[in-house]
Amino acid sequence: MQTLTGKVAIITGAGQGVGLGIAQALADAGAALTITGRDAHKLQTAAESLRGRGAQVLPHPADARKRSDANATVAATIERFGRLDILVNNAQSSVPGTLLEQLDDATIALTLESGLLGTIYHMQAALPHLKKQGGSIINLASREGIIGGAGFGIYAATKEAIRGLSRSAAREWGRYAIRVNVICPAALSPAAVKFFADNPGAEEHYNSATALGRMGDPLTDIGPVAVFLAGAASVYLTGQTLNADGGQTML
Repeated sequence: MQTLTGKVAIITGAGQGVGLGIAQALADAGAALTITGRDAHKLQTAAESLRGRGAQVLPHPADARKRSDANATVAATIERFGRLDILVNNAQSSVPGTLLEQLDDATIALTLESGLLGTIYHMQAALPHLKKQGGSIINLASREGIIGGAGFGIYAATKEAIRGLSRSAAREWGRYAIRVNVICPAALSPAAVKFFADNPGAEEHYNSATALGRMGDPLTDIGPVAVFLAGAASVYLTGQTLNADGGQTML
């Protein structure tokens, strides 16, 4: 595991699931962390678990859909730690299993605002600080966007928009030594567990379509990919998508 000692990271939506797994992996690599989420209780519990791993952690309740919250998160991070090196845009709300004909304005707004707009807001807020020494932005997308998953229309569109945004940012911000990459994870997050519980047979279908035959673990399978993208080993990698999905998607 490469070291991130002396680096400072913001991870949005880190109260549970993939966001927490990534936060744990970054903490184990030595990074100081600001973690955000809308549920203050979950965030405090996550922060305590991260401190138990020896990390410096700032839990900062925030709603990724609000530009003011993104600005406040970055400001609080700079005030606490004095710098920012890594931004992980993981926060995403959605209503999986919603067919296109069933989409209403509330579901469309929730998905787009929490994912695409939240990612833009945090990237813009972080940019002045990442410019100072370079850094890594890691945005979370999904195989559902790449393959066009049925029942995931607005979610798929949001995640593909995030990938397009990431490629543009990689070209615009490379001059500042800022790298922008994407992870498409497949992991047993609470949202995935609920989806499988609500859709009998879905887990077996996903596992059978996965070369490695299983869903990933947020910490041990997805976390190391984020550590790689955050650190010096990926210093010449930008504008790329890594499908950390056990072989569900092969391009």
